[in-house]
Amino acid sequence: MERGNVTTPFGRRAMTLGMLASQIAAGGIPPERSVDKWKLFRSVCEAKSVIGVSDRSLAVLNALLSFYPAPELSAENGLVVFPSNAQLSLRAHGMAGTTLRRHLACLVEAGLILRRDSPNGKRYARKARNGAVGEAFGFDLAPLVARAEEFKTAAAEIAADRQQLRLLRERLSLSRRDAAKLLDLLREAGPQGDWQPQQSRFDELAAPLPRKASARDVQAVGHAMAQLRDDLANQLEELLNRQKTDTNDRQNGWHIQNSHPDSRSESEHGLGKGREVFLPKREEPTTATVADGPKPHDDPAEADSRRTASLVPPATPVARFDRQIPLPVVLAACPQIADYAPAGRIASWKDLMTAAIVVRTMLNVSSDAYDDACAVLGYENAATAMACILERADRITSPGGYLRDLTRKAKRQAFSIAPMVSALTRARRGGAPPAN
Repeated sequence: MERGNVTTPFGRRAMTLGMLASQIAAGGIPPERSVDKWKLFRSVCEAKSVIGVSDRSLAVLNALLSFYPAPELSAENGLVVFPSNAQLSLRAHGMAGTTLRRHLACLVEAGLILRRDSPNGKRYARKARNGAVGEAFGFDLAPLVARAEEFKTAAAEIAADRQQLRLLRERLSLSRRDAAKLLDLLREAGPQGDWQPQQSRFDELAAPLPRKASARDVQAVGHAMAQLRDDLANQLEELLNRQKTDTNDRQNGWHIQNSHPDSRSESEHGLGKGREVFLPKREEPTTATVADGPKPHDDPAEADSRRTASLVPPATPVARFDRQIPLPVVLAACPQIADYAPAGRIASWKDLMTAAIVVRTMLNVSSDAYDDACAVLGYENAATAMACILERADRITSPGGYLRDLTRKAKRQAFSIAPMVSALTRARRGGAPPAN
């Protein structure tokens, strides 16, 4: 098909520089170039915000492409379509004539199509004797072929920007969720948490964003929210370290307190800052000591019993008698407790006590039951008891009730840790299994 490089519109429509530039660009299309028309249309739809056309204008462009018989646009086969207004309106979903003309003008102004007007303004084509289309007047689709790569690149950039915005919103959502839950955790820490300033920052950053917020705005809010999340995590870590330091100091103080054998009561520093729990004391015996000797009217057997009882201070806990059990002996009798130590091994009594707390939680032993055992038996012996209970967990129905029963017996001086450890040691060496 032969055509001039430049044509002007029919009637009172004026020629513009944009129309001239589109015609010049369309005139340099190689004849062998071809583009899939529907893939090209999808690229134009993706890049419509850059091109500057509306969805109604794209509906008209879709109708124009439907009049092109081949699936690919090619200059070799001609690029002019010449539908009537009635047929074009039908394929544009019944669009009114005035609206149709307005959107056709938008497509021309955006440089997507060209007008190839006949001398009388009608749209038609002359066919050769062999039936092939010769010269045609209507709408030229050559600008689509000429700018195909431009549309494809613009569509890819817009898709990438949309994906980037989606990722930024996801990161903001995750940071907001993390900050909210860390803030709740800090609030539960009490006055030491100092959470009010962080709550104000969170309320300011958690305000809803506009529906069409730009990527820059979302990125700025997301960065601020991530910074708040990191600050909360650091604050909680510092609080945790302070609590660990306080716990270690209290445990060290507890060991110092227990190092005095003449102490009539033991202070349990591990139960809270500034809080001391003393072991219950029995009534001081009114019987005579060894130096007093038997009274005139006392039975000799009762006097001997009083002398034996006077050798043991009534307030002395069971832990005082079992303190001599070496840690290696406990670990040899109860090796399973090492699996719950922080480093997978137990090198000190502190490691054993830490592992015992983990085992207590695993066996559903209440903190009250364990605290009572610590108060009566002492921390080392309570941890040893938990290690023994772990070894016999398959035969103990209620570990918590079992520990409470041992504590009650220990208060009556009817229980000692040493026989329990010895029984497990004999069972491990191949002797009789420990009795329940």
